[in-house]
Amino acid sequence: MTAATISRWARRYVAVAVCSLVVWQASLLVGVPRGTEVALGLYGFVLHVVFGKAYSLVPSYFERDLAEPRVAIVQLPLTATGVACLAAAPIAGVPTVVGVVGALSWAVGVSLFVALLAWTIRDNPTGAETGTGGANVHRAAVDRVANAFVPVALAYLLIGSYETLALHGVVPPLFDGYGPRATHLLGAGTATLLVFALGFRLFPRFLVAEPPRSLVYAVLPAGALGPILLAATLPAGGSFALAASIEALAVTAYAVGFATLFRRSDRRRIAFYGVLAGAGWGIVAVALGVRFALAGLDPALVVAHRRVTLLGFLGMTVVGVSLQFYPPNVGRWRGCTDRTALAAVVLLAVGVAIQAVGAGGSMALVERAGTVLTLSGVLGYGYLLAGAFATR
Repeated sequence: MTAATISRWARRYVAVAVCSLVVWQASLLVGVPRGTEVALGLYGFVLHVVFGKAYSLVPSYFERDLAEPRVAIVQLPLTATGVACLAAAPIAGVPTVVGVVGALSWAVGVSLFVALLAWTIRDNPTGAETGTGGANVHRAAVDRVANAFVPVALAYLLIGSYETLALHGVVPPLFDGYGPRATHLLGAGTATLLVFALGFRLFPRFLVAEPPRSLVYAVLPAGALGPILLAATLPAGGSFALAASIEALAVTAYAVGFATLFRRSDRRRIAFYGVLAGAGWGIVAVALGVRFALAGLDPALVVAHRRVTLLGFLGMTVVGVSLQFYPPNVGRWRGCTDRTALAAVVLLAVGVAIQAVGAGGSMALVERAGTVLTLSGVLGYGYLLAGAFATR
């Protein structure tokens, strides 16, 4: 299988992700359970983009070739089916077996993904060989440190998927079966840690600037430790406050690091504004988490936290990165321009803010208005990617 074929399948993963994102935002207009939101937003959107890009990025960052690219073809229908079933399972009247099938399908697909990457980097597990050279040789030290945390993120993916099985009664839980534990293992442990680890390799090259090394060395260990502490200590108590503080340190330091990169760079692409907005929403997300640790859970603010984290922080980061990989003006369809991309990013950023305010204040009409804006932004983003994919 050629590099072009791997790239084509990566686009199919991203296409599944965008479909999940559109369905998620559209479904909010009619009201869906928390589990459906998480399945579509985290499992469907964020993690499918992670899968698609990891098949290309991780082997090259570890100076290896993907061991068996055909696994990507097998995995996609498994994890996509898993998302569909996991999203349907919490809806009233859906048989319990649907959730079981979804969890099993997801877990098998994830196991194939992790096994393939583990086998690919088996003789370079810490990423000491980075493939960094030439004009980037001065980045080798940061690249080695960033690589070392990729296996940690993959371990979180396995543990979070195991807990997903446990939530549907397939296996005994590692903890107590509390749903947000699995969400934080996958969202903070896998997706967020990969934003840190892969981001500190990608973003300096995209922006042609350097992040403060002290921040890199602070973000990665805190980002690796925080998720397991969060999963173990949710939803309250002194230990939870410590866990929330560690995760807040990681996300805030990352946001400052990216903002510094952005300021030092003379490149001002729409994609980078999306990532910058995502970093800002990350600070809001962890601030809410610390608030829960200190003052207790507030059901309305929990909804706001979920929207800010999944769509604001992780979502807008993914949108920004994907617009960099698939630039708007690549598409030959009418309207595939930077102006459309800017409109989509602004609609998403403003829509998330209004959604969060409406959800946190229990103002249904305000929340719905925010959702209309985010859905409009998502549709614009999806149109741009579809145009780019059709051209390629």
